[in-house]
Amino acid sequence: MSSQNKKMTPVQQKYQKLAQTKEPKRPVWSNCLRAFVIGGGICLLGESIRQAFMKYGGFDEKSASNPTVAVLILIAVILTSFGVYDKIAQWAGAGTAVPVTGFANSMASSAIEHRSEGLVLGVGAGMFQLAGSVVVFGTVAAFIIGIIYALFVPGYVGGGGS
Repeated sequence: MSSQNKKMTPVQQKYQKLAQTKEPKRPVWSNCLRAFVIGGGICLLGESIRQAFMKYGGFDEKSASNPTVAVLILIAVILTSFGVYDKIAQWAGAGTAVPVTGFANSMASSAIEHRSEGLVLGVGAGMFQLAGSVVVFGTVAAFIIGIIYALFVPGYVGGGGS
C-alpha cells in the first residue's frame, strides 16, 4: 500500500479502487507512436531547414544551426498564435515538446495569455516567469559542465577555441 493510501479512510480507499476500475485504459502505444512521428517530423523539418541554409544560403554546417533555430522558433510562435500548435500538441502529446519549438510555444502561449495585463507586467512578467526556471537550470548546468570539462578534458582550460 502506498503512503497516500495509508492516509485515506477505508471509504476513500474503496472509492479509489472503484475509480481505478472505471478509468479508461490509456492507449500508450498509439500515444508513443504519435509523439514519435510528430517529434521526428519537427526534427526532420529542422534538419531540412538547416540543409537548405547550407545549400542555398552559403552557410557551413556549424553556422547553419543558428538561423535554423530562429526559423523553427518563428514557425512555432506563428503556429501558437493561430492556435494550431496547441491542436497538434493535443494530438501528439510529448512529441511537440522538442526543446526549441516546445519552449517557443510555452513562451508564446504565456505571452498571449497575459497580454491583457499590459506589455511589461503581463507579457514580460508572464513570459519570463516561465523562462526563469529554464534560464537558471541552463546556467547551472553549463557551469557544472564547464567545471567537468576544465577538470577532465586535457587542454580545455584557457579556451583555445577551434
